Amino acid sequence: MSAPAPTPDAPDAPDAPDGASTTPSAARASTTPAADVAGGGPAGDAQADVVLRTEGITKRFGAVVALRGIDMHLNRGEVLGLVGDNGAGKSTFVKILCGFQRQDEGRIFVEGQEVDFHSVKDARAVGIETVYQDLALVPQLTVYENLFLNRELTTLGKLGVLSRRRMRHLARQYLDNIKVNMPDLDQEVEMLSGGQRQAVAVARATRMDAKILLLDEPLAAMGAKESALIMELVKDLSAQGVSMIVIDHNYAHLFALCDRLNVIQQGKITVDTRVADTSVEELTELMVSAFRRQLQAGQEALGEISV
Repeated sequence: MSAPAPTPDAPDAPDAPDGASTTPSAARASTTPAADVAGGGPAGDAQADVVLRTEGITKRFGAVVALRGIDMHLNRGEVLGLVGDNGAGKSTFVKILCGFQRQDEGRIFVEGQEVDFHSVKDARAVGIETVYQDLALVPQLTVYENLFLNRELTTLGKLGVLSRRRMRHLARQYLDNIKVNMPDLDQEVEMLSGGQRQAVAVARATRMDAKILLLDEPLAAMGAKESALIMELVKDLSAQGVSMIVIDHNYAHLFALCDRLNVIQQGKITVDTRVADTSVEELTELMVSAFRRQLQAGQEALGEISV
């Protein structure tokens, strides 16, 4: 595995602040081409295939530094896995990418254009959608109603009567296009299997022309059959050019889903490797070794304090 140059609502890493990057935050609606910024991503012809890139993303929560200058890139149609222990900074990084939180320092580029997110709506406007582990579906609503949640189609002008027939038709058309088998669109979501609910959540995100999907534990608590459904969906979306970032603590899931892996440790990306160039065993050994080093450093620090 090759190491790159220096990269849920609470702070992720119990570290004190250090000399973090002083790169100023991006300006809203900036149109600075990513290729004009030094470092942090592919150059030349490869730049055209990069849909998302970050430079020096830093985030602090008081005295705690959660992210320490993250440089990351995501290619078109690529599935990138984020690996790291609890508290490493994965969730904080994803919350910044989806506009839920703002970075203190650093820059974000989408398809070569610098962007600055002040809200989730800003991120959605440039094609970034997030599918959380709890899926954010309404269990008592039907499949097609969830697909159009908060984006319902209406008729009769100001009366706002729901156009249910059209929503059903478009829902069926879209699910067929992304090869999701959902026999009954009038079935309530709470009656679906875990894999089917995950598929509905992903379909709702991509129906809005999402270019980039952020997936939080997409295979959590699923059986083999349900996992196969989601893995096939991810594969099909990738073939259609949708790029995805996956957070999962199960290394076997990441190796089944992803093209490339980034390891985040103490708020930095310490490893960037293609899945084909490593193994579950090698990744496990890397994480265990890092944990042992952190444990030893903590014990030594406690020893110095006691003295």
